[in-house]
Amino acid sequence: MHEFGPIDVLLVEDDPADVLLTQEAFSQNTANILRVVNDGEDALAYLRAQGRHEGVARPDLVLLDLNLPRMNGFEVLDEIKQDPALRVIPVVILTTSEAEQDILQGYNLHANAYITKPVDFDRFTHVVRQIDEFFVGVVKLPGK
Repeated sequence: MHEFGPIDVLLVEDDPADVLLTQEAFSQNTANILRVVNDGEDALAYLRAQGRHEGVARPDLVLLDLNLPRMNGFEVLDEIKQDPALRVIPVVILTTSEAEQDILQGYNLHANAYITKPVDFDRFTHVVRQIDEFFVGVVKLPGK
């Protein structure tokens, strides 16, 4: 747990299996709050507390898949980093793509990290736990 309490993490992921794996990894060793949205437009509505997300707390960290319906992860990242109210939120791209152009584009759009999802359950769980531990135990987050 973060020295100032649990952090609020928004997972933007449309694959139900990856959502379950991430939830499982978080539930095993963290008090952090993991919220999930399944497409890019809903992610932006959540981050801006609009529509059905009115009144939600702004997350401390976003885990963002690239392959999303309605608005892809690059478009979401670009919107986040162009919005003065949202750009301070760390965004970790968590995706299956190992393509060099995707990695470059992610960093060019100011992602805080780019991580390729392992296909193996144990390795995937380990990676998600490392992200959680890094942002909870090491990184100083805005407002925390």
